Amino acid sequence: MQVGLKEQKQKLVASKRVFHHIKGDLTGSTLVFFAGIHGNEFAGVHALNKALKTIKKADIKGEVYGVYGNIEALKLKKRYITSDLNRMWTTSQLNKLETKEHLTFEDREQKELFEFINQILSNSQQPVYFIDLHTTSSKTLPFITINDAMINRKFSKCFPVPIVLGIEEYLEGPLLSYLNTKGYLSIGYEAGQHTDPQAVKNCEAFIHLVLNCSGVLQQPVHKNLKVYEEHLKNASKGVSCVFEVIEKHHIQPGEQFKMRDGFISFQNISKDTLLAYSNGQPVYAQHKAKLFMPLYQKSGNDGFFIIRSIPPIFLKLSQLLRKIKADVLLTWLPGIAWHDKQQGILRANLRVTRFMAKSIFHLFGYRNKQLDKTHMLLYNRERVSKKEMYYKEPWY
Repeated sequence: MQVGLKEQKQKLVASKRVFHHIKGDLTGSTLVFFAGIHGNEFAGVHALNKALKTIKKADIKGEVYGVYGNIEALKLKKRYITSDLNRMWTTSQLNKLETKEHLTFEDREQKELFEFINQILSNSQQPVYFIDLHTTSSKTLPFITINDAMINRKFSKCFPVPIVLGIEEYLEGPLLSYLNTKGYLSIGYEAGQHTDPQAVKNCEAFIHLVLNCSGVLQQPVHKNLKVYEEHLKNASKGVSCVFEVIEKHHIQPGEQFKMRDGFISFQNISKDTLLAYSNGQPVYAQHKAKLFMPLYQKSGNDGFFIIRSIPPIFLKLSQLLRKIKADVLLTWLPGIAWHDKQQGILRANLRVTRFMAKSIFHLFGYRNKQLDKTHMLLYNRERVSKKEMYYKEPWY
């Protein structure tokens, strides 16, 4: 049975986009929770209803929002109807949205979300936090996924769960990547498996911790803070490492993909482990590492990811390199030049740079996207990050 479905079905029939809004009397941060960006993921909706009903106006300084993602897909309990709403946040798609005559279901959902986001950002003088709540088709520890900007890293360390970096290199058009290009703190939280009631509890605990760590609560420490921290420590089995994505199996149009049964996220795998079948042919692991988000649903084109932990020394080194803006040194290398310095985008000639390890670019905060057969673009979130908005926050 889908978690929270009975409780939510009637509300969704005549729902508004914003289903929770608490505005305190005192000025403070704006905290936006998205839930149900994928319509088969109800845990975030259910957890927000449970957590935010305990929060009163007098408890808040600033504003807290609970926002539905894909309302029509939530009604149908489907990941999406015509297009994945969490793969549509590209510049070209947003430009088309303004003039497009015939809007699909997801176009309409996106347009409403886009207008809401622009309204929030046009009025933002205080820190703004965007939190996207999800669940997965496989069993998993709760975890955070982020674009690799220091404001995201620092805030994510407030929570006793694993953190996964670099997924933006492998996904096109997630909502959080769009928000990160605007410079705002944006993190995703995966609470567990879609149909597991524990996912709602994991999500509810995380919401309470976010309320506390973001500083929107009048009282600096929530009375049940330790309870929620212990809950997530236990749910994540004490794993709080930082990981990065090193591989993704992308399901091509028309490909018949089937994951072997029994895998779970964060499971250790050996090289040559049989993971799945693609068009009847075996797919073996190319690395000794950890399996991440194996696909056990019909919709979606992310077959599985492979992740590995990042040594703490490299995390500290990358923080130092970004602080001193050492990335300018990269343009001294052959084949690398600025594509858009203001936006922190480098252009690399693959014929020259193909022997350079990805980890070098990662240290400086760059993640890559292939542009064409001969060039790729390297994106740095630090150069657009609104660090000045957050540097007085207690977690910074």
